[in-house]
Amino acid sequence: MNALAQLGMVSEVPRSNQVSGDLSYEEDRKDYFIVRDGMRFAGTHLLVDLWDATNLDSPEEIDRVLREAAIVAGATILHSHFHHFSPNGGVSGVVVLAESHISIHTWPERNFAALDIFMCGSCDPYTSIPVLQRFFKPERIVLDEQRRGKENL
Repeated sequence: MNALAQLGMVSEVPRSNQVSGDLSYEEDRKDYFIVRDGMRFAGTHLLVDLWDATNLDSPEEIDRVLREAAIVAGATILHSHFHHFSPNGGVSGVVVLAESHISIHTWPERNFAALDIFMCGSCDPYTSIPVLQRFFKPERIVLDEQRRGKENL
């Protein structure tokens, strides 16, 4: 068992849609960069601000919904870790994906959550947004997209 698992940062038992073992792609190396609109890039990084949101204080429920968002986007979950803060009850955490990550920081006292959704390959981070809307019920969403690792063709 590695040190991260001992700290509770890695699941001992693989969950559904979770990869176990070595993720080396030696025999079948692929280029997971995306080509879109005449540009090649590593992946799409969404910065998502949820305002006047609810359900911001349960690490277990937030873990569940971020895992659902990852699966809907076509991502492969490696592991997740969440921390619950006191006294305000905010949650910070991450779902680590083979295709990158989804992270969250919540401020229940302000009804606000900030999320990063970064995915490469054929995953579509935009399909995660309706999952987040359904669970957090924000009154307003501010969304910013960055294309990471841009190359000129």
